[in-house]
Amino acid sequence: MDYVFYLGLGAISGLISGLFGLGGGAIIVPLLIFAFATQGISSEIATHLAIGTSLATIVITSLSSIYTHHQKGAIRWDLVMRIVPGIILGSALGGLFAITLEGILLQLMFGGFMIFIGLQMIFYKVVSTQRPTPAAPLLAAAGAGIGGISALFGIGGGALTTPFLTHAGIRIHQAVGSAAACGLPIALVATLVYGSPNLTGEELPGPSLGYIFLPAWLGIVVTSTPFARIGALLAHRANEQILKQSFGWLMLALGMRFVWINISGYQ
Repeated sequence: MDYVFYLGLGAISGLISGLFGLGGGAIIVPLLIFAFATQGISSEIATHLAIGTSLATIVITSLSSIYTHHQKGAIRWDLVMRIVPGIILGSALGGLFAITLEGILLQLMFGGFMIFIGLQMIFYKVVSTQRPTPAAPLLAAAGAGIGGISALFGIGGGALTTPFLTHAGIRIHQAVGSAAACGLPIALVATLVYGSPNLTGEELPGPSLGYIFLPAWLGIVVTSTPFARIGALLAHRANEQILKQSFGWLMLALGMRFVWINISGYQ
């Protein structure tokens, strides 16, 4: 039954990745934490395991999404190349910082971040004003911040990259496509950090590679890759605002639950 769950989770995360450029981590992490809890894995390990596994799946999922957005001409590679240096640095530092945190604190922080994502998706309005393209230093600095936060919470960075680019005057479809492209270096660097067997002294459930739980990773990537392509195709046809608001309410509810259970101690 666990593998069936992972396959279903992969399909959902793939659609989300393609539709919103989010990398799917916003839904993978909370559901993996719940799944690991039902398997008797302690919260101290489960949180890091969910984040590391999520980032490792994004490495694969993002490839399909990037390919589809590139075919549509929706990726500003000139911007991506200027953001990536900051992303690499930020992702490495964010991952190293995350593994030093206690699981409960990390869950509480993640809950707050999910609330932020939910409110952003419900209320954020796309900026249509044309503005000059940000200078390279600003793009690199933004990349460092986006990479650090993304590696900390196990996401592909789309929830941060997309609004940053639209605020800078980039058209929404190009912002989503470019955000998907930025998710790959975030996931690659952070996966190297979370996947290192030398960074944890905890006894991890097998088979694992560092904080990457391989059965979950395999089940998710099998279905997430084709569904990411479907999501990317739908992103150019669907009413994105309605979909985003619906997903935003889900993120808001999950985030509030994470905050509540870690403050109150009730499951």
